[in-house]
Amino acid sequence: MQELLTSAAEAADAKLHYTKRPDRAKFTAATLTQTLVLGFLAHPDARVEQLAQSAARVGVAVAPQAVDQRFTLATAALLQDIVRSSMHTLIAADGVAIPLLQRFTGVRVHDSTTIVLPDALAEHWRGCGGASEVHTSAALKCGVQLDLLTGALCGLDLADGRASDHCLGVQHAALPTGSLRLADLGFYDLGVLAALSAQQVYWLSKLEPTALITDATGRSRSLLAFVQTLGEVAQWEGSVWVGQGQRLSARLLVQRVPQEVADGRRRRIRKTARDKGVTPSAAALALAEWTILMTNIPPEKLSLAEALVLAKVRWQIELLFKLWKSHGQIDQWRTSKPARILCEVYAKLLSMVVQHWALVVGCWEFPDRSLVKAAQVVRDHAPELASARARVERLTEVLETMQQVLARTARMNTRKKHPNTYQLLLTLTTEPAQA
Repeated sequence: MQELLTSAAEAADAKLHYTKRPDRAKFTAATLTQTLVLGFLAHPDARVEQLAQSAARVGVAVAPQAVDQRFTLATAALLQDIVRSSMHTLIAADGVAIPLLQRFTGVRVHDSTTIVLPDALAEHWRGCGGASEVHTSAALKCGVQLDLLTGALCGLDLADGRASDHCLGVQHAALPTGSLRLADLGFYDLGVLAALSAQQVYWLSKLEPTALITDATGRSRSLLAFVQTLGEVAQWEGSVWVGQGQRLSARLLVQRVPQEVADGRRRRIRKTARDKGVTPSAAALALAEWTILMTNIPPEKLSLAEALVLAKVRWQIELLFKLWKSHGQIDQWRTSKPARILCEVYAKLLSMVVQHWALVVGCWEFPDRSLVKAAQVVRDHAPELASARARVERLTEVLETMQQVLARTARMNTRKKHPNTYQLLLTLTTEPAQA
């Protein structure tokens, strides 16, 4: 935390020449960063009066107006630079106690979330545009890489809202040998998957509805045509080639789903298409009858049944984004001033990084951790973190207390009718499935 909120802030200050007159400035780059990050961590909807209290806790006595005056484009640039450097420090737990995940050296999930901004910020972050009812001239895309095994936040990219996920840094970041990569179709790229195979990195992915499948006999057909040839079988798996031109060797996994599940998928497909102002493809609607995955993980390391459950853990990053937005309010602000909005967005992103580090140290090792409960614990301790930030001994005491509270209280209740993902993972075999 000191590295991020002090050293990184000072480095950004030196790089951007943010502090013009250090001898007369009330705030240094570090104390301003600490004020905003820890202030928004404690109160995501903080008023300037509450931020002034946060300033007092880090040793700066100022009026609320003095805080308000710091919401400038220069401050936004400072905070943005600190966000970009926040991934230089990697905080990781020993590894969650889930045997299936422990078969890999890491379980890296890639995804992105978008923050819609006022049109006045289009020159800073270009939006998605499009034909949907909600036209976004300005938007910020955050690409994230999360290791579900250790909890490490391995990547945080900032890009225009209209940028493709293919362009994000997390799409091309090197992964450890023996690790597993999970990503949604926004990151679908056969060339990337082929490169990962060459680097001895495992992957498990859905397929695009338009994918071309070539079977062992050399016959090629569309994905829909291929699964339709399987008849009424409930499950199927086998080796195929995926793609046209550049073809990818893969193990194809097919599972037929109940009718109510297929109907629910079709409703979501139609809604998504309607929101984007496009017509849903006939292939996507027809393929809703099956769960279809491809992987380079051999069957002796991962069975079809295990793969179907493992694919569900990708949603953990969606839950993280939901936490950042609903709890951290990274997409909400109290002002219409563009500069202050940018400052709030960057400061809140940094507060979520600090929060995540605390969650990793305090409770990631527990399969039944509750991120929502844990986030509330961190929020409750944020004022103490601010007051203790300059005294290592006191800061250590606060962190140890917070760690104890997280271990005891930040747990999910078990569910019988609709088991949590961790329950499904723990019911699977401890040892790799045998061929």
